[in-house]
Amino acid sequence: MSRTIRLWDLPTRLFHWLLVLAVIGAFVTVKIGGNLMVWHGRLGLLMIGLLVFRLVWGVIGSTYARFSQFVRGPAAIKAYLAGTWQGVGHNPLGALSVLALLALMIAQAATGLFSNDDIAFNGPLYPLVSKDTSDAITGWHHWGENGIFLLVGLHLAAIVFYSIKKQERLVPPMVTGKKAVESPKIKDATGGGPIAFGVAVVIAALATWAASGAFNPPPPASPEPANYETPAW
Repeated sequence: MSRTIRLWDLPTRLFHWLLVLAVIGAFVTVKIGGNLMVWHGRLGLLMIGLLVFRLVWGVIGSTYARFSQFVRGPAAIKAYLAGTWQGVGHNPLGALSVLALLALMIAQAATGLFSNDDIAFNGPLYPLVSKDTSDAITGWHHWGENGIFLLVGLHLAAIVFYSIKKQERLVPPMVTGKKAVESPKIKDATGGGPIAFGVAVVIAALATWAASGAFNPPPPASPEPANYETPAW
């Protein structure tokens, strides 16, 4: 008998869709360039905050948002491929995709903090490295964009595959937070209450503040202009 369980909590769903919007916005602003590079940098800081929040929430969040629940070893992956794995949320194989996407997003946002465009934009942590180092990191940032396109494409392809081949819709639960299940062993998500949410938000906010350059050393003072005395003639 089918019944509905609470699967994805509200913070997880907000993280997911805000990250989607941030990635789209970052792509659009960097392609247009010009004055929109300011917003590209702001969206990068937003991504830092979101990703740090997700890392913390993956430890103290609700059941199915926790890494310990969906990150499994080779045995679980083998069982999934053999069709004997039972569960909800991220399956053992999909978990690898989630981890890869999170890692690449973190690397992309982090490299953006030190990057420059050789015109008018410098990342907030640009003063902490040399120009040559920033140029190298900027190159990695550009390459990371291709990796994100690849992983996002695979993610979308998996959604289509599950919808058509397995008749399993993955998007609605990420909107409503609920999913219909058959097994009586599958329980509602628990944990991840207001205190845990507050802790995750505070840590994410502090990380974003630090990434914005709040702890950068002050720029060197400009040399005092020479004080020449007017000749007495």
